[in-house]
Amino acid sequence: MRALYSLAWLVALPTALIRLLLRSRAEPEYRKNLAERFGLYRSPPAGPLIWVHAVSLGETRAAAPLIMQLMERNPSHRILLTQTTASGRKAALELFDDRVLTAWLPWDIGFFMRAFLRHFQPSIGVIMETELWPNMILACSESRVPLCIANARLSERSATRYRRLGAFFRSTLQRVTVIAAQSDTDAARFLSLGARNVHVIGNIKFDAQPDEAKIALGLRWRQRLAGRKLVLIASTRDGEEPDMLKALDRVLPPQAAIAIVPRHPQRFEEVWQLIVKSGLRGCRRSLHEEPDNATRVWLGDSMGELTAWYSAASVAVIGGSWKPYGSQNPIEACAVGCPVIVGPYTFNFERVTKDALAAGAAIRVENTTQMADAVAQLLADEERRTCVAEAARQFAAKYRGATLRCLDLIEQLIAHR
Repeated sequence: MRALYSLAWLVALPTALIRLLLRSRAEPEYRKNLAERFGLYRSPPAGPLIWVHAVSLGETRAAAPLIMQLMERNPSHRILLTQTTASGRKAALELFDDRVLTAWLPWDIGFFMRAFLRHFQPSIGVIMETELWPNMILACSESRVPLCIANARLSERSATRYRRLGAFFRSTLQRVTVIAAQSDTDAARFLSLGARNVHVIGNIKFDAQPDEAKIALGLRWRQRLAGRKLVLIASTRDGEEPDMLKALDRVLPPQAAIAIVPRHPQRFEEVWQLIVKSGLRGCRRSLHEEPDNATRVWLGDSMGELTAWYSAASVAVIGGSWKPYGSQNPIEACAVGCPVIVGPYTFNFERVTKDALAAGAAIRVENTTQMADAVAQLLADEERRTCVAEAARQFAAKYRGATLRCLDLIEQLIAHR
């Protein structure tokens, strides 16, 4: 099975390279340091390294409190932070400047991964959330690099898919040194697939402190709206925006504005064209435009400002939950006291969503028509909106502390090196 998996990667490699180059037309970062995708790097850094892999933007932001603590508590080690997406790489540079080393993680081919480990020789590896690459895990095991899956989550859909791989995936998972799972449910799924050393720590994303500068920016936007309510459609995925925009425009009063922030930057232009074709008056954040009294839709086509959007909004509708993508993270909205509405597909944030609903911090509806009605009701009922906002703040504060629990597990690995 492993040979077939590796062969499939080799066959797919030209396609993966072409796809990367195509994406680089919208995001030039993908063309930079291309050799790193093949396990080829410049001169190796001096001194011991702690390697953290955070695949994309969300994982990089989630890893921030963990990385800050690792730097503070392990001053003799440097942090190597790897990603596979341009948005993650950009976020790393914004969050850490040159305080951490950054690199692309190679494609999951055995000799690429072994070259990566030979070059950097990390003391340990910390993989955020669900990056379970078989050849990466095998290479770490063979190189005696302890591996921790931090903030680990596993949906039932993913667990079912992994079960089909049988002994191949079981043997892969058993090579992971420790798994720090977000919830009892996640832990049980990992154990059912053969994992051996699984601990429940909670969700590290609760420990990310909102950026005060971004909060201040959002509050300035709210002031400039001069009493107009802003409804945020946050982190939308492909195909979600048309129905959401149509449903909201149908029920919202003329003075309300709608902000759309797509999840992926390569879709910014696509979503702008959707707004233009809808006939609704729009403006773009990337051009430093702000809505006037006649503007209906404000496109958030900039990176790293989601906290500002949540701070400006009266209600946030969480993208990724209206088609079977599994939802995006609602914690950041709750942390700044923004009422949250989610759709039916939240399997990637199953535990978080259930807890938010139970706390009164979020509202679930089944389709975009119900979503628009729920938004309109919240905007019309200031008392209820205030209650949901306060419940959201309390919910976000209640579940903090996972970072320190995860650090305890990681530092046990460091101590045994």
